Amino acid sequence: MSGPILFGVRHLSPAAAYHLRRALDAAQPELVLVEGPSDLNDQMKWLCHPDTQFPAAIMAYTKEAPVRTILYPFAVYSPEIQAILWAHEHKVECRFMDLPSSVFLGIKPWFASVTEENETEKDNEDAGEAPAEEEAPTTESVYRRLETLTGEDHDTFWERTFEQIESGPDFQDANNTFGRQLRAATVDDQRRMAETIVREAYMKRVIAQAVASGISPEKIFCVCGSFHVAGLEENQPMTDEEEKALPRADSCVTLMPYSYYRLSSRSGYGAGNKAPAYFELLWEALNRGGAGETAYLYLTHLAAAHRKAGNLTSSAEVIEAVRLADTLAAMRGSKYPTLSDLRDASVTTMGHGSFSELALAAADTEIGKKIGFLPEGVARTSVQEDFYRQLKELRLEKFRTAELQRLDLDLREKLNVKSEQAALGDLRRSFFLHRLRVLGVHFANLLPSRQDGANWGEYWELRWTPEAEIEIVESALMGETIEGAAAFALKERADNSGSIAEAAAIFQDAFLCGMPAAAAHALSVLQGLSVDSAAISEVADTAARLSLVVRYGDLRRFDPAPVIPLIKQLYLRACLTLTGACVCDAKAAPEVTRAMDQLNALQLNHDFLEEDRWLDLLADISDRDDLNTRCSGFAMAILLERGRADEALLSREVARRLSPGVPADLGAGWFEGLAGKNRYALIARLSLWRQLDDYLSGLDDETFRRALVFLRRAFADFSPSEKNDIAENLGEIWGVSPQQAAEVLMNDITETEQAVLDSLDEFDFDDI
Repeated sequence: MSGPILFGVRHLSPAAAYHLRRALDAAQPELVLVEGPSDLNDQMKWLCHPDTQFPAAIMAYTKEAPVRTILYPFAVYSPEIQAILWAHEHKVECRFMDLPSSVFLGIKPWFASVTEENETEKDNEDAGEAPAEEEAPTTESVYRRLETLTGEDHDTFWERTFEQIESGPDFQDANNTFGRQLRAATVDDQRRMAETIVREAYMKRVIAQAVASGISPEKIFCVCGSFHVAGLEENQPMTDEEEKALPRADSCVTLMPYSYYRLSSRSGYGAGNKAPAYFELLWEALNRGGAGETAYLYLTHLAAAHRKAGNLTSSAEVIEAVRLADTLAAMRGSKYPTLSDLRDASVTTMGHGSFSELALAAADTEIGKKIGFLPEGVARTSVQEDFYRQLKELRLEKFRTAELQRLDLDLREKLNVKSEQAALGDLRRSFFLHRLRVLGVHFANLLPSRQDGANWGEYWELRWTPEAEIEIVESALMGETIEGAAAFALKERADNSGSIAEAAAIFQDAFLCGMPAAAAHALSVLQGLSVDSAAISEVADTAARLSLVVRYGDLRRFDPAPVIPLIKQLYLRACLTLTGACVCDAKAAPEVTRAMDQLNALQLNHDFLEEDRWLDLLADISDRDDLNTRCSGFAMAILLERGRADEALLSREVARRLSPGVPADLGAGWFEGLAGKNRYALIARLSLWRQLDDYLSGLDDETFRRALVFLRRAFADFSPSEKNDIAENLGEIWGVSPQQAAEVLMNDITETEQAVLDSLDEFDFDDI
């Protein structure tokens, strides 16, 4: 009595899928066994559902953190899928036969710990021994050696050698032989070898159980990777005791849409191929008239995509590409052109010798943008169900594609619609997308606002990937819905935050998510942390985040009243500590002036903050000589901007700060702070530039060169138009052209000059 039929396959091989179906027609088995987790049999009905569109994947994941997942992706040309579909069409029983997913998830960490101990022991035993001359060959190294011998990558070798075999029995024999020889040529690491042996013993056990149930071995058809054929022929079935001893993890299973990009080797999926869309064309060709049809399908699709991108491609170029591809295939020893031949031919004829001309069209034709689709009712986690429900309700389904798309939201209430739901449609979309962002679901990316001083517009980029689905599934550990999971994530972050800046960022996220309860918890954490000391930059940044909530709370239907007392507290604290923060070195000064700018905007935006306290503080900082001069200059700039410093005061300060008795670096540092705000008002004051000229004219050569270094740094952030205006002022004063003035003052800082700046980084203004 012979054993079951063992049909070895490559997991994403169109030829394997094509010949497999014909082998099934010939064998007419009573049972089809497919390599895949044996506890996922209930997912087969969804894989066979008429509304299911491939690619799709079965994913199993652990119920407890850290979440571990395993994926089984399928394309329409996957041999496993075609075996399942054949069985469904012919009403033949079909089951998966590999280890259960719960064992896969449990066995990986178990194997990792066991093999790590064994390898440590081996390392200790081998200590002091001479290293082996060469490492034992692994599967990967054998593939690399094969690529070296053939001069082609493995996908091309496989396509040229196996995909073009036209006889089904020859294909089966060649594929099984390749698997046996690959297995004989490799010695994989202990973990992989152990896992392979355990898997094959389990598969052999499933086969033995089927025979024991009364099915004739000849009527059992097994579909597995060609690497496992020898193991299923030679190894013994797993015993009951061994099966009971297998480690298991508490897990769940879901079916999810997949994408051709994720299947491509560019995404890092080990069992994928580099051109899944191309291999679907090969699958179509095999079912239409043979592998020879692939060249026509590929080149016509490529030409259409190239034309769609706005490029000219003639029919003559396509015809010439077909001829050239056939010639290249003959020269390289294959009956039909492979993707490599077609790529070379198309670059020569349609790309005029440059692949860059065809890059976009090639990506569309070879990788593709296809994303699978699953029918309603497929088993999903509650978070997935909530995600898809909201995606449909918020009319965001069209963005679930592999193509990057823009979404502009206007958060203001629409007054020309009947229902409140429609009136707040964009706001609800914003809440949803921000909740996904908080959960780490990479579906939407928030872009910077395009309106200065306005916060009613939000701009997003959306692109769907299977990774996003995985991230949604992983969030099931945090809640039953998107909102519930986001609330858990925000609470966990808040409880673990160690600074007011972290807590403020969490509070702002809760505000953007439209989740008042989560915001209230983050605010309570923030209030508790606010009693501890914090840098002025941290206090200012926190106050700025809270200010945003007060200013735009109404827009997002959020009551800002509880936030106001905390803003007052932080504002008072900043006012009391700012002067001390200005006793700093050159490295810290930019951070302090940024905080001053934030606090100034904070006071301007809220009339409940004392204006006089702030302006008196700025006047004191501006007047003092024992503080960082850049900070003093920036304080003067704010006073000028707010109309609290007149021309006479500015003139006196310039004369005092820019005088021969003051070190050049201190004077230029003060001017750098002054130029940090309200630049056009400074540029318009010609008297200021005359005073600067008088200052520079009174310096000796060495001091003049040193002062220029700092003045150039002061002007480094000015826009080109601002620099031109300054050059015109100085040119008029010096009696030279603006271009000559610009050369003196606006050149980039040289390496020597940068060394002068670096030498001041540790300057301590407390010693003044």
